[in-house]
Amino acid sequence: MSDRTCTCGQFTLHMSKYDLLCVFVDTQQYMEHGQLEKIRHTLAHLLAAAVLELYPHAKCAIGPAIDDGFYYDFDFSGGSNPGEQDLVQIEQKMRELLKKWDAIVGESISKETAHDAFKNNPYKNELIDDIVARNEELTLYHSIAGDKQVFTDLCRGGHCEHPNKDVVAGAFKLDRIAGAYWRGSEKNEMLTRIYGLAFPDKETLDAYIHAREEARKRDHKKLGRELDLFYIDEDVGKGLPMWTPKGTQVKFALEEFTRELERSYGYEHVCTPYLASKKLYEMSGHLDHYSDTMYAPIAMDDDVMYLRPMACPHHIKLLQRKPISYRELPIRYAEIADYNRYEKSGELMGMIRVRKFQLTDAHVFVSPEGLKEEFIHVCQMIQEGMNGLGINDIVTYRFSKRDPHNTEKYYPDDALWTRAEGVMKEALDELGLSYVEVEDEAAFYGPKLDVQARNVNGKEDTLFTAQMDFLLPEKFGLEYVAEDGTKQRPVMIHRSAIGSLERTFAFLIEHYAGAFPFWLAPVQVRVLPVGEAHSEYARGVHDALRKSGIRSELDESAESLGKRIRSCKVEKLPYFIVLGDKEVEAKQVTLEGKTKEVHTLDSLVSLLTIKKNTRT
Repeated sequence: MSDRTCTCGQFTLHMSKYDLLCVFVDTQQYMEHGQLEKIRHTLAHLLAAAVLELYPHAKCAIGPAIDDGFYYDFDFSGGSNPGEQDLVQIEQKMRELLKKWDAIVGESISKETAHDAFKNNPYKNELIDDIVARNEELTLYHSIAGDKQVFTDLCRGGHCEHPNKDVVAGAFKLDRIAGAYWRGSEKNEMLTRIYGLAFPDKETLDAYIHAREEARKRDHKKLGRELDLFYIDEDVGKGLPMWTPKGTQVKFALEEFTRELERSYGYEHVCTPYLASKKLYEMSGHLDHYSDTMYAPIAMDDDVMYLRPMACPHHIKLLQRKPISYRELPIRYAEIADYNRYEKSGELMGMIRVRKFQLTDAHVFVSPEGLKEEFIHVCQMIQEGMNGLGINDIVTYRFSKRDPHNTEKYYPDDALWTRAEGVMKEALDELGLSYVEVEDEAAFYGPKLDVQARNVNGKEDTLFTAQMDFLLPEKFGLEYVAEDGTKQRPVMIHRSAIGSLERTFAFLIEHYAGAFPFWLAPVQVRVLPVGEAHSEYARGVHDALRKSGIRSELDESAESLGKRIRSCKVEKLPYFIVLGDKEVEAKQVTLEGKTKEVHTLDSLVSLLTIKKNTRT
């Protein structure tokens, strides 16, 4: 089934080819002039007012509009705390109050008046002091019912003028309760955060809730556990996933795909150590720029070593083992390399953000004259890789440039940056690649093309990058002998073929909802003898498939045939084979997937081998 778009009200849902919904909400797509943000901000105030009526001891902290609704943080110390079961009551109170809220009006006030208005609320008082320190205006916003002020909050503004007319009562819903540190710092008080969803109308809200539930079914953490693809054990360590036997089969298929792709583009494969000396990372500048994501140093004999966060210095040193002629350029080194990077525990997420991963990494050394052409080849390889994985339609491209005013983050050479960004833009435009330009997202040594994708929860991550680098060749004194006999400086391209195996695996799980294409499936076919009398023939079929390189399983368990067939479907296997009297007598096999096909054993092996080798 092909991809298609379904529109409900003003909210667009993108249907996948597996009929499940992946959704990310961009408020600008369906509400102009910030009206939806005003509705959501108004509802945050309404939530605070409802909570105070039901829990008078609560202290209100802060409540903004967010991508799919709103939230408000509360301190419930000194009294009872609401639970998930209480959200219905709070929501009912919100609807009751909404009918009476005729208007929200603002008032500019002094510091003294503000402190007096919130004299028993330490959170508001802290905010007041911060606003004053920034020399900004202090404003209160009053919710009006008839001729009375029924709720007041410290706020910058941005609400509906007439809440009971502008907010559709059926278009919002309280969603969940979570803990949140005040102002996001673990050193501060833990508060209770109540989240709500809000959209322009009830149809859009219902469509979003349905889409989110469908998206959750695709979550790689959920499917990874259900399909037994990877496992994270706290005793092993946070952010350190382990690939199960089934997951490892997918990993091997991805590695084979990557190396084959790289060889077709002229890359040579190398292997380098997973750690290096402090001196190397001082030379490269990684210790200056990335020390906060590197693990603690390891004292070894008279040296200090680091687990490597990247392999570019290794590949540079490998290149310097012998003199280079212009005739050898470009030199392309590729490696599926082990990397270790410290990620904060709160940022870890399944296989998408981990502390140890394998990157399909490569470094290209090219003459300045050949840079644009080589970068175009890199981009073409990236696109071919995305097409091969079947995910080209879920990625977007970002041209990440430096912020020229950020002198701490970037190497201070305007001419170098102008040249690099100019060449990259020319290459991208010649390719006709659709991209957005973003400042202050470049690497410290050069601009990059980021391949972006959103997971099922709507969070965007970089799958992988291609980067131009004039700086590291300078730092390491890289040289090649030019045609005229002079020594010249090459340029480096850092690039990944399909990103880190872990992150790409996570996105593949979610994109395919666990139903991998045949070439990637951990189990490609399962053989099911109907009864004991058919087991010998089934073992022969299973052995023939395995010897031909097909990932086959044999299920001779005592479970009923119906239950074993259901297991194949639940585990999302591409194919299964049922063997009974008819098949044994005819020396045939019945291959079942989306359709049923009868084959001889030889024709079956031939068919599946072709599908595996052509990656279909």
